[in-house]
Amino acid sequence: MLQLRGVVQHYEWGDQRAIPEFLGAEPDAKPWAELWWGTHRAGPSLVMNGNGSTPLADTVGDLSFLVKIIAAAKPLSLQTHPNDEQARSGFNEENEIGIPLDAPNRIYRDALPKPELLIALTPFDAICGFRNLDLTFQLCARYGWKELEDHLRADGLAETVRWALTTGPRQLPENMPAWAARIAALYPGNGGVLVALLMHHLRLTPGEAIFLGAGNVHAYLSGTGLEVMANSDNVVRAAFTRKHVDVDEFLAVARFDEIDPPIMQPVQESANVFGYPANTPRFGAQRIEVSGSHLLSATHEAEIVVCATGDAGTVKRGHAVVLRKGDELHLTGDATVFRTWGNR
Repeated sequence: MLQLRGVVQHYEWGDQRAIPEFLGAEPDAKPWAELWWGTHRAGPSLVMNGNGSTPLADTVGDLSFLVKIIAAAKPLSLQTHPNDEQARSGFNEENEIGIPLDAPNRIYRDALPKPELLIALTPFDAICGFRNLDLTFQLCARYGWKELEDHLRADGLAETVRWALTTGPRQLPENMPAWAARIAALYPGNGGVLVALLMHHLRLTPGEAIFLGAGNVHAYLSGTGLEVMANSDNVVRAAFTRKHVDVDEFLAVARFDEIDPPIMQPVQESANVFGYPANTPRFGAQRIEVSGSHLLSATHEAEIVVCATGDAGTVKRGHAVVLRKGDELHLTGDATVFRTWGNR
C-alpha cells in the first residue's frame, strides 16, 4: 500500500468548501473544483514515503485510468467526449497544425477516448443525454416553448441543436424549470439553454451513478461526486464556459440518440460490496461499505482506493492509496471506500 497525494484543480465552477473539508484542509476562498489521482500529465499524483515523495508513474507506470473527486458549485460546460478514432484523428490533426498541448484552443490533449463514470457522493444534479421527442413535445406544450417545438418538428433533433448553438443570442423562454432558469441567469441568451431543455435533467442520490460513453452530451450542474475515467482530458465544449468552444467539432462528435434517463444503480456483489457495471473495458469501480472488518485483495496491476467517508483504519476520509496486484488492504471501522482499477 502506497499513500497518494492528489492534485487539486481550481476551475471557476468549483465549490469552495467540499474538497478542502474532504481533505481536512482550511478553505481559502478559491474554487476547489477537482482532486485528481493518476498519472495524467495535467495533474500527476505523488507517492508519499519516508524520504518525501516520488511521481506515481515511477512506481506503477502510466496508468490507463484516472480518479477524481469533483465538486461543482456552478454548472460545467455543455460538452461531449470523442471515441477512439475521433481522439486519434483530432490529436494528430492538432499536432500537425502545430497547436501546443497546453494552448487554450487545444481540444485534443491526448489520443485517447474519455468514457467516464460519476458516482454521487452528495445529491448531484446533471443534464445528460436527449430524451424521447414525444416527451419533449409534451413539455413544449406544457411550458409554451413554441419556437423550440416548431424547429424540432420541422428539422429534427440534430438540426435543432445546430440551430440553437450557431445562431444567437437567442430569445430564451420565460417559463422554464428552476434548474434551466439558473443556467439562463448565468448565461443569458445562450442557445445552449435550449439544448439543455431537450435533455434529461437528473437528480442523483448518493451512491447512484451516471456512465458517459463517447458522444454523450452532458453538463454537470451541482454536487460532489467521485469520477473514474480513461486517462484522458479530451473535452469538446459547446456552451456554458469561458474555455474554448468549438461548436462544429461538438456537432461532429455528439450523438443525438434518444435515450432513457441514464441513471445507473449499483449492483450488490456481496454483503457490503457494490459494483458499477460501466459499459467500457477501460476501467472498473466498486463501493465498499465497511462496517467492522473487510479484507481487500488487489487483482489488477494497479488499483486506486479512496476513502470517501469515515475511518477504515488503514485509510480514512480524504485518503487515497495505490495497490499493486496481490497487495492486501485490511479495512476496519465504519467507512465508505471506493476501489477503482484500469485495464491496459
